[in-house]
Amino acid sequence: MAEVSLEENGCSGQGSPVLEDSDGEKEDSPYLRARQKLEELLNKNMRIRMTDGRTLVGCFLCTDRDCNVILGSAQEYLKSTDSFSAREPRVLGLAMVPGHHIVSIEVEVENLSCPQYL
Repeated sequence: MAEVSLEENGCSGQGSPVLEDSDGEKEDSPYLRARQKLEELLNKNMRIRMTDGRTLVGCFLCTDRDCNVILGSAQEYLKSTDSFSAREPRVLGLAMVPGHHIVSIEVEVENLSCPQYL
């Protein structure tokens, strides 16, 4: 049986141990906190406003490093040209929103009778 020192495993006997997640990120790193926040948003309804004035509402499924967002059960609302045009949403289903077209993202507040967004 071979002996392996703590130093070889990246652990020294001094100080407190540094915990890492499965991807090797440190427990208190900003990357891990951001990832945990994104994981909390999974399957939540959100509203995304885009640079061309359209608004998409749907269920947040995933994102990537370029800030592209995938929404499930998405509906598209067009920018109204006048105060009287209240058009019906267009059903898109699964939609990919390029990150560079996103102006804002609002997440639906839970436990309310009507949808409200933060």
